[in-house]
Amino acid sequence: MTVLGLLLAALVGILLGLLGGGGAILAVPIFNYVLGFGAKEAIASSLVVVGITSLSGIFGHWREGRVRPRVALLFGLFAMAGAFLGAQLATLFSGAAQLILFALVMLISAFFMFRDNNSSDKNQEDGADPDSSSVAGVPIWRAVVLAALGVAVGVLTGLVGVGGGFLIVPALVLLGNVHMKEAAGTSLLVIAANSAAGFVGYLGKVEIQWGLLALFTVLAVAGSFAGTYLVRFVPSEKLQKGFAIFLVLMAIFILYQNRQAIPLL
Repeated sequence: MTVLGLLLAALVGILLGLLGGGGAILAVPIFNYVLGFGAKEAIASSLVVVGITSLSGIFGHWREGRVRPRVALLFGLFAMAGAFLGAQLATLFSGAAQLILFALVMLISAFFMFRDNNSSDKNQEDGADPDSSSVAGVPIWRAVVLAALGVAVGVLTGLVGVGGGFLIVPALVLLGNVHMKEAAGTSLLVIAANSAAGFVGYLGKVEIQWGLLALFTVLAVAGSFAGTYLVRFVPSEKLQKGFAIFLVLMAIFILYQNRQAIPLL
């Protein structure tokens, strides 16, 4: 099972490279159902994979000027606080309850993947606010909403071990006045910081299998570079929709496996 799990780690990375994000959501079920980690241990371990693979993807965006550090700092600081809080709140949830919540997040992620991601930047034309008061170049009212959303995404990260990129990117575009291409790069920086804070919140509360986790992460990062190369040969839109269907099926499987913990069932 360990060999299969490590092969799947490379697949997680390949999907990350092909899709530009989202593939790391498979880390939790692989750790839990294939490698035999407990639910909380799987969630904590996935934060390392999500964080490091996101970090490895930042450099290309940074070179191309597609990262907005000030906006990332504004959103990221609140997301980090939320992620640490979410890891603390995880002690109030059973492992099964966390997996149920994770399955629901998979369904939400699949919904966003089904949608057309070729969003225009029309929000940039009318997104400027006449109020000159701003934080990190973002009008104050938007900055407040962005900060609140950052906390919410962070709590979700700490609870279920996902980076929340499917929520971060539209938030940066709609509220942060960030162009879509810049939002993708900026979100990776936020996800990396967010995941690190969530993982710190789990330290001392779960047992981490460091050797296996390190090998899994290395394979995932290597797979992401392979996926980045392969993306030119694969129709990304069809792949994304196919992966969304897979997420729905995986979510149904996780819900079924933990059905006894679902209220009224």
